[in-house]
Amino acid sequence: MKLAILSRAPQAYSTQRLRAAAQQRGHDVKVLNTLRFGIDLSGAEPDLQYRGRPLSDYDAILPRIGNSITYFGTAVVRQFEQMDVYTPNTANGITNARDKLRANQILSRHNIALPATTFVRNRADLRPAIESVGGAPVVIKLLEGTQGIGVILAPTVKVAEAIIETLHSTKQNVLIQKFIAESRGRDIRALVVGDRVVAAMRRVASGDEFRSNVHRGGSVEPVELTPEYEQAAVRSAQIMGLKVAGVDMLEGNEGPLVMEVNSSPGLQGIETATKLDVAGAIIDYIGNQVAFPEIDVRQRLTVSTGYGVAELVVHGAADLVGKTLGESGLWERDITVLTLHRGANVIPNPRKGVVLEAEDRLLCFGKLEEMRSMIPERRRRRAKVRRLPKEPIPAPEAAAS
Repeated sequence: MKLAILSRAPQAYSTQRLRAAAQQRGHDVKVLNTLRFGIDLSGAEPDLQYRGRPLSDYDAILPRIGNSITYFGTAVVRQFEQMDVYTPNTANGITNARDKLRANQILSRHNIALPATTFVRNRADLRPAIESVGGAPVVIKLLEGTQGIGVILAPTVKVAEAIIETLHSTKQNVLIQKFIAESRGRDIRALVVGDRVVAAMRRVASGDEFRSNVHRGGSVEPVELTPEYEQAAVRSAQIMGLKVAGVDMLEGNEGPLVMEVNSSPGLQGIETATKLDVAGAIIDYIGNQVAFPEIDVRQRLTVSTGYGVAELVVHGAADLVGKTLGESGLWERDITVLTLHRGANVIPNPRKGVVLEAEDRLLCFGKLEEMRSMIPERRRRRAKVRRLPKEPIPAPEAAAS
């Protein structure tokens, strides 16, 4: 396999370990500076330049995109995707994970447990927002902070309001999040590769510090995850569209609470804590996947006129409830069911014998007109258009004497 590691820090521990693991397995690996690429859109097929010259062929890339170059870095990754080069982390996945608000919106849509979170912009909405997450103390987070930077614990409502107003005045967007007291300055980092957790560690904050990041002086220890925590980590990474991810979770009273999904997790802390070859696990996974490059399914499936991807919901009163997929008539209408979502469970490529239940969600590909006809119309009262008033713009009232 010929592998390119996209990184601006060739001497960083993670980059060196990934490069060494690839070389030890006999792969041809190069570390390429992400900022030296040029995206070539002039030819008949998508291409890339590197240092001003045409890029040679690669079987796979491993993006290590830093916060400061997210836009350009994801553009480069997206171009590799258009060239059918395998990447474990897609451009969309990296973008989703990099924005904390977007990540929380996506995860909450799929029933991933999160600390209570809110996002407001108007000063008048601050106090209600703080109260909606349980009141002070609250955690205030910059949307694009990293390594614990931009994470502030506000002990009182007044302090929280002052901090948020100050950040808003500098054009910063922030999340307001419930402080999970029972975590006691601890969290769990699970390293997900593919569909499993290959290593996990518990990070413990130093002294009075509530942030457990190693960069903030926190200590680490290996930990064996329960199935509940492992499932939360794997599902979170998959929902984000990441095959290699560090998933940070708080240990809440009722189970794991996902804080963040990191698309470029550092390896030094977790390899030191667990003594496991995490870099090797990542390289092995990529080596097994190079024949199956990630593609933008919606983009590829919607190039045919009149066809597209849509999600159909089986409502409780629908005729489909109790019928099998084979009896549903979807195939006769040129509609193929790609996945069936039932609560938190996903059934990929469901068979025709699967019996449909109320509130099942079917991700389908087929004729758009046929799928639109299956969505029940919302009953709307058609408002009657009234005649224009004799005085369209009322005269201002006389000033009170």
